[in-house]
Amino acid sequence: MIKAWTARTTVHGLLVLASLYSVLPLIWLVTASTKSLAEFSTTSAFSFSHWNLGTNLRQLFSQEGGVFLDWIRNSLLYAGLGAVLGALICAGCGYAIAKLDFPGRRTLFAVTLTGVLVPTSALALPMYLLATQLHVVGTFWAVFVPLLTNPFAVYLARVYADSAVPNELIEAARTDGSSEPPTFFTIALPMMRPGVVAVLLLQFVRIWNDCFLPLVMLTDPRLFPMSLGLFQWSAKVIQFPQYSPLVITGSLVAVVPLVVAFLVLRRQWRSGLAAGSVR
Repeated sequence: MIKAWTARTTVHGLLVLASLYSVLPLIWLVTASTKSLAEFSTTSAFSFSHWNLGTNLRQLFSQEGGVFLDWIRNSLLYAGLGAVLGALICAGCGYAIAKLDFPGRRTLFAVTLTGVLVPTSALALPMYLLATQLHVVGTFWAVFVPLLTNPFAVYLARVYADSAVPNELIEAARTDGSSEPPTFFTIALPMMRPGVVAVLLLQFVRIWNDCFLPLVMLTDPRLFPMSLGLFQWSAKVIQFPQYSPLVITGSLVAVVPLVVAFLVLRRQWRSGLAAGSVR
């Protein structure tokens, strides 16, 4: 009895520590966004002082000719379109590996699993050289196209399709004369919806937070996503302290779409992750 109580207490304590580790930086971000530059050094980390959030937001959206608005637009394009198209591509790839019988299917899946182990930084130079050959360096497409694929998302889609879509249903559709694309979009994809939503959220978060690929591919600040733009501003803080409120307030704005996406799709992604873990 005492051992069980000790184990529960230890687990609960670890969960509390993990929650504080996750929540405290966000609380600090909210409180710090309400402070002026002078109040950063005169107030405690988690205390509110004079409400300066409105002024910080106005300065954020007017800095350098309103470039932050361009960064918001670019992030929404990269992450929004990239997540939707990427989720469809990964779901289609996972479904094909799970349900279609073609030569090299096992080898292709093994290569996909190997791709999960390759760090993004190792692919940056090859992708840059390829983009140079295609003459797209410094353009929207140099960042957008490589973000449409994700080996880990393909793996999740494959695992989910293998169990969520019955083989008998696919065979019945083929017997009725349905070709593979209509079968996937009308039968398999609706049954894979929770898993696809989980993949979509993973894609959205990955693209939204990605800074390395845009740093390699882009030179025009008007094409930067928020992650890269705020990184460039943070590098100026040492020489220009007035950028500190801009970076902190911009980081708060950058967190809002992630929170909204998780809240709106929370039921779908929870069921998708739970089902995938059971399978």
